[in-house]
Amino acid sequence: MCKNNDLEDANLHNKIKLSEDFFFKLIQIIIYKIISRRPVSMKQVKFVQMKDGDKEDYEFLIKHEVEHTKGTADRLIKALVELDEGLSGYKITRLGHSLQSATRAWRDGADIDWIVSTLLHDIGDIYAPYNHDEYAASILRPFVREQCTWVIEKHGIFQMFYYGEHVGSNPHKREKYKEHIYFQDCSDFCELWDQRSFDPSYDTKSIKFFAPMVREVFSRKPFDPSIIKKNIREPLILNTDSN
Repeated sequence: MCKNNDLEDANLHNKIKLSEDFFFKLIQIIIYKIISRRPVSMKQVKFVQMKDGDKEDYEFLIKHEVEHTKGTADRLIKALVELDEGLSGYKITRLGHSLQSATRAWRDGADIDWIVSTLLHDIGDIYAPYNHDEYAASILRPFVREQCTWVIEKHGIFQMFYYGEHVGSNPHKREKYKEHIYFQDCSDFCELWDQRSFDPSYDTKSIKFFAPMVREVFSRKPFDPSIIKKNIREPLILNTDSN
């Protein structure tokens, strides 16, 4: 009789253990299903071809890219420093030239659009030596006045006025823009700030001085009509005592 009771107890214990095991496995399955349904934070898109991307992919990319643009100003400042590795042969470096040009603009009382545009006007020298002016203008275009963008885009042609005859080029090539609203602005930019900024004895401001201005400009809403101001001219010089 005792043996039968012991056997029944053992069977009951095994049934209880099986029930407990089943219960815990069931809980594990339920938890796994709950977790697997929760959205996972993406670190990369799922596709390898853009045509296969879905809404989730492109919403992720937009958010990621917007966040990345917040570092544009600091990347440009770093690129400016790299101008020291650019074309040599002048009495000052390309960075020195950029800083000196911007310093002249600042001392002339020019507004922040002019100053930052002048600072960055040769930033394409390293990566786009044959169209550095267009390169710089494309960077500036979403964030500064149209007047400044046009001047930076065309300054390479206008600068030929000073050296074209010495290298077999037409020094008057800029005359094709004679009737353009910003013609005189580009001519003045080259005369006052660009062509004369190769002087090692000039008291030039540091890149640290201009960095807050760069950050301010590139924190603007891109292509804001109130910033772009099409067909609006702002003076280059406000401080007539600077020279």
